[in-house]
Amino acid sequence: MKSEIVNNVGMSPRRNHPKGPKRAPRNDEERDISLSTQTFEEHAEGLYIVRRITGSTSTKPYRCPGCDQLIPTATPHTVAWLEEDVESRRHWHTVCWNKRNDRKPRTLKSKSAPRY
Repeated sequence: MKSEIVNNVGMSPRRNHPKGPKRAPRNDEERDISLSTQTFEEHAEGLYIVRRITGSTSTKPYRCPGCDQLIPTATPHTVAWLEEDVESRRHWHTVCWNKRNDRKPRTLKSKSAPRY
Protein backbone atom coordinates (compact mmCIF):
# COMPACT_ATOMS: atom_id res chain seq x y z
CA MET A 1 0.00 0.00 0.00
CA LYS A 2 1.16 3.40 -0.88
CA SER A 3 0.22 6.37 1.34
CA GLU A 4 -1.01 9.40 -0.45
CA ILE A 5 -0.40 12.98 0.62
CA VAL A 6 -3.49 15.12 0.41
CA ASN A 7 -3.08 18.88 -0.03
CA ASN A 8 -5.90 20.99 1.34
CA VAL A 9 -5.85 23.71 -1.23
CA GLY A 10 -8.41 26.43 -0.69
CA MET A 11 -8.66 26.05 3.11
CA SER A 12 -7.43 28.90 5.27
CA PRO A 13 -5.33 28.16 8.36
CA ARG A 14 -6.95 28.19 11.77
CA ARG A 15 -6.72 31.41 13.79
CA ASN A 16 -5.67 30.82 17.40
CA HIS A 17 -5.54 34.43 18.50
CA PRO A 18 -8.48 36.58 19.61
CA LYS A 19 -10.09 38.81 17.01
CA GLY A 20 -10.86 41.66 19.41
CA PRO A 21 -8.68 44.66 20.33
CA LYS A 22 -5.44 43.97 22.16
CA ARG A 23 -5.52 44.60 25.89
CA ALA A 24 -2.64 45.65 28.07
CA PRO A 25 -1.49 42.96 30.51
CA ARG A 26 -3.15 43.31 33.92
CA ASN A 27 -1.06 44.13 36.93
CA ASP A 28 -1.82 42.18 40.12
CA GLU A 29 -1.87 45.39 42.16
CA GLU A 30 -4.59 47.06 40.10
CA ARG A 31 -7.82 45.12 40.44
CA ASP A 32 -10.73 45.67 38.13
CA ILE A 33 -13.28 47.31 40.41
CA SER A 34 -15.72 48.00 37.60
CA LEU A 35 -17.49 44.76 38.54
CA SER A 36 -18.16 46.02 42.06
CA THR A 37 -20.62 48.63 43.30
CA GLN A 38 -19.65 51.47 45.62
CA THR A 39 -22.09 53.35 47.84
CA PHE A 40 -21.99 55.73 50.79
CA GLU A 41 -23.66 54.83 54.08
CA GLU A 42 -24.13 57.09 57.07
CA HIS A 43 -23.58 55.50 60.50
CA ALA A 44 -23.02 56.80 64.01
CA GLU A 45 -19.22 56.66 63.52
CA GLY A 46 -19.39 58.75 60.33
CA LEU A 47 -19.79 58.37 56.59
CA TYR A 48 -18.70 54.94 55.31
CA ILE A 49 -17.67 54.09 51.77
CA VAL A 50 -19.04 50.61 51.12
CA ARG A 51 -17.96 48.54 48.15
CA ARG A 52 -19.54 45.21 47.22
CA ILE A 53 -16.84 42.95 45.79
CA THR A 54 -17.71 40.21 43.31
CA GLY A 55 -16.18 36.77 43.61
CA SER A 56 -14.12 37.22 40.45
CA THR A 57 -12.29 40.27 41.83
CA SER A 58 -11.60 38.72 45.23
CA THR A 59 -8.05 37.38 44.95
CA LYS A 60 -7.00 36.88 48.60
CA PRO A 61 -8.55 35.44 51.75
CA TYR A 62 -9.53 37.98 54.42
CA ARG A 63 -10.67 37.81 58.06
CA CYS A 64 -14.14 39.25 58.73
CA PRO A 65 -14.15 41.55 61.80
CA GLY A 66 -17.85 40.81 62.42
CA CYS A 67 -17.61 37.07 62.97
CA ASP A 68 -13.81 36.59 63.06
CA GLN A 69 -14.12 33.91 60.35
CA LEU A 70 -12.13 33.60 57.14
CA ILE A 71 -13.57 34.98 53.88
CA PRO A 72 -12.21 32.53 51.28
CA THR A 73 -10.76 33.55 47.94
CA ALA A 74 -13.30 34.16 45.14
CA THR A 75 -16.14 34.81 47.62
CA PRO A 76 -18.34 37.89 47.13
CA HIS A 77 -18.09 40.18 50.16
CA THR A 78 -18.20 43.82 51.33
CA VAL A 79 -15.33 46.24 51.90
CA ALA A 80 -16.08 49.26 54.09
CA TRP A 81 -14.07 52.16 55.49
CA LEU A 82 -14.63 55.61 56.95
CA GLU A 83 -14.51 58.30 54.29
CA GLU A 84 -11.61 60.18 55.88
CA ASP A 85 -9.71 57.10 57.13
CA VAL A 86 -8.65 54.69 54.38
CA GLU A 87 -6.56 52.77 56.93
CA SER A 88 -9.81 51.60 58.58
CA ARG A 89 -10.74 49.62 55.44
CA ARG A 90 -11.99 46.15 56.39
CA HIS A 91 -13.36 43.18 54.44
CA TRP A 92 -16.67 41.87 55.82
CA HIS A 93 -19.08 39.09 54.94
CA THR A 94 -22.03 40.95 53.43
CA VAL A 95 -24.39 39.50 56.06
CA CYS A 96 -22.03 40.50 58.88
CA TRP A 97 -21.83 44.08 57.54
CA ASN A 98 -25.63 44.31 57.27
CA LYS A 99 -26.13 42.96 60.83
CA ARG A 100 -23.21 44.74 62.50
CA ASN A 101 -25.41 47.22 64.40
CA ASP A 102 -27.59 44.39 65.72
CA ARG A 103 -24.73 42.47 67.36
CA LYS A 104 -24.24 42.52 71.09
CA PRO A 105 -20.76 43.22 72.42
CA ARG A 106 -18.72 40.11 73.09
CA THR A 107 -18.04 39.85 76.79
CA LEU A 108 -16.20 36.90 78.15
CA LYS A 109 -17.43 35.63 81.50
CA SER A 110 -15.53 33.46 83.87
CA LYS A 111 -16.94 30.05 84.79
CA SER A 112 -17.80 31.16 88.29
CA ALA A 113 -19.60 34.36 87.23
CA PRO A 114 -23.33 34.51 88.01
CA ARG A 115 -25.74 33.99 85.11
CA TYR A 116 -28.38 36.65 84.76
